[in-house]
Amino acid sequence: MQLGLVGLGRMGFNMRERLRTAGHEVVGYDRNQDVSDVPSLAELAGKLTGPRIVWIMVPHGEPTRQTIEELAGVLAAGDLIIEGGNSRFTDDQDNAALLAEHGIKYVDVGVSGGVWGAKNGYGLMAGGDTADIERALPIFDALRPEGPREEGFAHAGPVGAGHYAKMVHNGIEYGLMQAYAEGFELLAASDVVTDVPATVKAWSRGTVVRSWLLDLLVRALEEDPDLERLRGYVSDSGEGRWTVEESVRNSVPAPVMTAALYARFASRQDDSPAMKAVAALRNQFGGHAVETNEG
Repeated sequence: MQLGLVGLGRMGFNMRERLRTAGHEVVGYDRNQDVSDVPSLAELAGKLTGPRIVWIMVPHGEPTRQTIEELAGVLAAGDLIIEGGNSRFTDDQDNAALLAEHGIKYVDVGVSGGVWGAKNGYGLMAGGDTADIERALPIFDALRPEGPREEGFAHAGPVGAGHYAKMVHNGIEYGLMQAYAEGFELLAASDVVTDVPATVKAWSRGTVVRSWLLDLLVRALEEDPDLERLRGYVSDSGEGRWTVEESVRNSVPAPVMTAALYARFASRQDDSPAMKAVAALRNQFGGHAVETNEG
């Protein structure tokens, strides 16, 4: 099957290689011409035989919107665009409406798998019309993990459902990562456990907390047992925030995901103003000792 792929960063580049290994013809475009197969989106469209399928893997927000607008000018009615980046689900309706003016179809896909997806396959959550999803199934089947399709791919619903599902997936991911991280810190802080990496590794098989994320923590501890080379600074790509916002909008309690998001905010503060206020209050009402910057 033939596919255009826009965006050859860490995810897109690996996806192109996995698709080619599966026997698909992929024409890739990236602003970095060192990895691009063609010099422009117009050239990409010209290399494909209609009706065409073009998959977008660029940063969410304005880069995605601009890419879709440019593709709308070089593709034709009956073509299909798959948006596989981490866009907010509310953007999908606007994207679909813009493309519909040109007769171009639209599918949104949440993609999970990170840099390991080239080898292990990607978990895929798609949103769009059934006919459009079925048209792209050979592509989805090549990208998903081996095994039953339903264990690595879902047609989650109409346009927007794929990115909504991925948003919630990432909110859960925040919570899982935070739980493992807190467990690691507690083990390291104790004077009872003397081999933290070995303890974490022992959870890898048979225990109820085993997972791929745990395997990755084991790998990180094998490379740096005390994680001394890292700063405790954690960014967020947006989906965790959107998940918490949706929990509020739908009146669904999500304390774990919310706390995990706030923990990331706290990680970026060298000296938390909020904790300064807590220290001041404890000193005021109870005379508790405080630490100052005066030496």
